[in-house]
Amino acid sequence: MEFTPEDFDRETLETANRLFNRPCGFVLGVARLEQLPGDELPEIAFAGRSNVGKSSIINALTNQKNLAKTSNTPGRTQQLNFFNLDDKIHIVDLPGYGFAQAPENIVRQWQKLISTYLQGRANLKRVFLLIDSRHGIKKVDAEIMEMLDKAAVTYQIVLTKTDKISAAALEKICTATQNILKDHAAAYPKIIATSSEKKTGLELLRAEIASLI
Repeated sequence: MEFTPEDFDRETLETANRLFNRPCGFVLGVARLEQLPGDELPEIAFAGRSNVGKSSIINALTNQKNLAKTSNTPGRTQQLNFFNLDDKIHIVDLPGYGFAQAPENIVRQWQKLISTYLQGRANLKRVFLLIDSRHGIKKVDAEIMEMLDKAAVTYQIVLTKTDKISAAALEKICTATQNILKDHAAAYPKIIATSSEKKTGLELLRAEIASLI
């Protein structure tokens, strides 16, 4: 199933929009686990293939243009980037997986860092797994989903770049994605379709994040 505005009451949607209009700033970039901030605040994390639009969606959610650095070069994000939203929650931008213009040993270090973080962070409320709506779930996405299933880390699919496809194609990819989720124990059942460029679906994603605080 896909989230719709009817899944949230108007008060919840308005509260979430007010939250995301509050100050949100970069805290730190984490390259090693010992650099992780304290776990006093709840956290949500954005994961996905390189160039799927993680930085763009963080900027769109927080109504900022350059909070998270965007790049046309896949693999640009090389650490866990933490952002503090109004001292209520940490938003974590994870390095993209599947491709990176970096030496193989560096890529392995990223992968180990991400895996250890996802499996051992007690205050991590949910991982939002971004999937390019033009391509759907690929093998590398499925591997991450299986890892999250085994670690019992709840994750939710967020389709990105939906402005790049037709309504019929979007309906088709939503159905195909939903069928795949049936076989994944840790997957949240409802998906969110978004476009950072057209600002669609952001209200629903804000409300879902706010509900986790």
